Amino acid sequence: MQYVIIGNGIAGVCAAEAIREIDPESDISMVGDETHPPYGRPVISHVLDGSVPYENLSIRSANFYEKLSIKPVLGERVTRLNINDKQIRIGEDRWMSFDKLLIASGADPRPIQADGSHLKNIFYLRTEKDVRQKLKILSEVRQGLVLGGGLVGFKAAYALLKRGLSVTMLITSDYPLSMQVDKTAGKMILNELRTLGLKVEVGTTVAAFEGKNKVEAAVTTNGERIPCDMVVVGKGVLPAHGYISRDKIDIDYGILVDEHLETGVNGIYAAGDVAELIDIARQRRWVNAIWPEAAMQGRIAGLNMAGRTVAYPGSLSRNVMRVVNLDVLTIGQANEFQPGNGRTTLTRFDARRKTYRRLIFNEDRLIGAVMINHIEQGGVLHALIKNRIPIARPQDALLDPGFNFRCLMM
Repeated sequence: MQYVIIGNGIAGVCAAEAIREIDPESDISMVGDETHPPYGRPVISHVLDGSVPYENLSIRSANFYEKLSIKPVLGERVTRLNINDKQIRIGEDRWMSFDKLLIASGADPRPIQADGSHLKNIFYLRTEKDVRQKLKILSEVRQGLVLGGGLVGFKAAYALLKRGLSVTMLITSDYPLSMQVDKTAGKMILNELRTLGLKVEVGTTVAAFEGKNKVEAAVTTNGERIPCDMVVVGKGVLPAHGYISRDKIDIDYGILVDEHLETGVNGIYAAGDVAELIDIARQRRWVNAIWPEAAMQGRIAGLNMAGRTVAYPGSLSRNVMRVVNLDVLTIGQANEFQPGNGRTTLTRFDARRKTYRRLIFNEDRLIGAVMINHIEQGGVLHALIKNRIPIARPQDALLDPGFNFRCLMM
């Protein structure tokens, strides 16, 4: 058996380890466009802010490939998938055959559409190479500009601020983390970011960059000129599946897979940020591009590829972060949406104590939660949503600060 894994991230790594648990003899090849051994992508921002040494980025030992008898093909990008011949093309002219294939190519940063984006010192924050390039010039720059108010944007802005730069954030929406939280929570986070010392402008983005060789300034869609000598683009990601023909494999936003992470083509699987499958909270297909889901999907895909039938229950988004003096927890379908069709929302906001609790229901089942401060029961909320446990108690009681959600599990 010849297993081929496209991708060297956590989904691919967990798949390879799962395959080896069942099949110690067959060939495994991993193809990745990065040259660095497996590393923790969520740790990149901590390396940038200096709280984690660059040397601690790796998540597996130096002999990972040798230990599992894996053939690594690194620094090469897959450019085509030939389903009929069971081959992938690497680069322009190299072909590799497979019996079982896992597509775990992850996602690429959403490109910025602005004049002057070719100038130096304009970066993304997605890969080990990205953070390495930033570390090289940190001592030479003074004014940072961050595009995007999502998790990547927030982490990048905080890291640059911690490194001593003056930082401006441009956010297209009306508040940061709009894909994770609702307006009330977003405004609380916005105030905290400004308290931290960040200059945050909402409802705008960059229209053009200026500079002779390196970036020197950005012009916003509002016509403002912002001096900057370093830019970090954090405008989200797009699943990396451009090398796959849509007439062979079903693709919507991501690659469509079943509960066993298999595509519509026998023997071809997908996992991680490139895969689209049932979201437990939304009860429809979705791409939840988060580390824990990618790890679990990779493992289950690997087990199925090696012959052990294991079902994946569906994905569920969740994030826990510290924003200055706010502990922020989001689970499931937690951002802004229109009520109706059985969906209701309960909220309680205490401006003085800086606490906020928002619970979203579909009939008698919890499908989303936003909690700011007093987030200790986040694990229980996650279990309630993931297991779709009916909640029969009066829902208003759930907003009380002292309510014990564990009683709903009994």
